Amino acid sequence: MSNHLSDSTNCRGHVTRVTGRLLAIDLGAKRVGVAVTDELQITITALDRIERRSWKDLLSRIAAIIESYDAQALIIGLPLNIDGTQGPAASAAFHLAENFRKSLSVPVFLQDERLTSVAAASELKKQGAANDDIKRRLDSEAAAIILRDFIDQGEHKLTT
Repeated sequence: MSNHLSDSTNCRGHVTRVTGRLLAIDLGAKRVGVAVTDELQITITALDRIERRSWKDLLSRIAAIIESYDAQALIIGLPLNIDGTQGPAASAAFHLAENFRKSLSVPVFLQDERLTSVAAASELKKQGAANDDIKRRLDSEAAAIILRDFIDQGEHKLTT
């Protein structure tokens, strides 16, 4: 599935490649996973997850991370249903993406995140992580997979 993207430039249909560091988040009702790339988008690092409190707190914390890493774009996991349809969680992600787009000075993209939590848990188990460690790291490891998938797609269509 192609990306559903939102960008602050109002360039409908324009295809682009985002350069520089990227920040990805995996939105959950209670926790938000966070991952960032290096400047060349070669390595991805899962950061500490964020406990979700309020929109204002989340925006402030994401904006601070974007600034501290000099991230050039924000990628948000889009939780589509397994069959690719949009449910309530996807609608909420679209709404939050729009709020981020209006509030941040970097482009905001949505990336299909189907099964990223399952893949993250499997990878952590392969690495021999204990159950408590898996629980603590799962959200940000899922954000890292979202980020890897976004980079692997290469070009991204900008829409409003």
